[in-house]
Amino acid sequence: MDISTVSQRLFAFERSLVTPGTGLIAGIDEAGRGPLAGPVVAAAVILPLNTLIEGVFDSKALTPLDRERIFVEIVKRALDIGVGIADQEFIDRENILQGTIHAMRQALERLLVRPEYIFIDALTIPGVDHSPQRGIIKGDQQCYSIAAASIVAKVLRDRMMHRYHLRYPAYNFARNKGYGTREHIETLVRIGPCPLHRRTFRKVKELCQETTPP
Repeated sequence: MDISTVSQRLFAFERSLVTPGTGLIAGIDEAGRGPLAGPVVAAAVILPLNTLIEGVFDSKALTPLDRERIFVEIVKRALDIGVGIADQEFIDRENILQGTIHAMRQALERLLVRPEYIFIDALTIPGVDHSPQRGIIKGDQQCYSIAAASIVAKVLRDRMMHRYHLRYPAYNFARNKGYGTREHIETLVRIGPCPLHRRTFRKVKELCQETTPP
């Protein structure tokens, strides 16, 4: 994959969606909807008009080293970045969709610069009326600002999971980031969940029942 060409394609697609003269665009994406443990982290990113950072693409398609490198460049060049978090308790109390929306709304509200247009991966945020917004399916693979936000959200969440690994080393969160890998599932079967696990998620719920003494 030629990442410079891909970034140019995403940038051109994004500009084709707005009227000429539109200035500041915020891209919003999240990391962590699928894991069995840990938070959902959302990022809202506003980059200067006509700023193209080579390598910006869907964070899941990049190596950890590339994500970290591009993350540093995004942070250095962004006009503003907002970050929102919905922890596992919020997700269990509401649901994963509401957790995602909550984190995205937080990220948007924490921007100090008001965007003229908002692009969001797959969703729109209810109650936002100060700027037009558009949800784009698989936006992190199509839209430049969403892809930039996906990198920021992924890097920040991965760093959080590394810190959680120090607290709960048995689950190896530094490697699996809370996702349901075979090793992670085997650990859950053996010792049960920790406070970071999403107990309303089907797999965790099943394993909680299996490890509960009669």
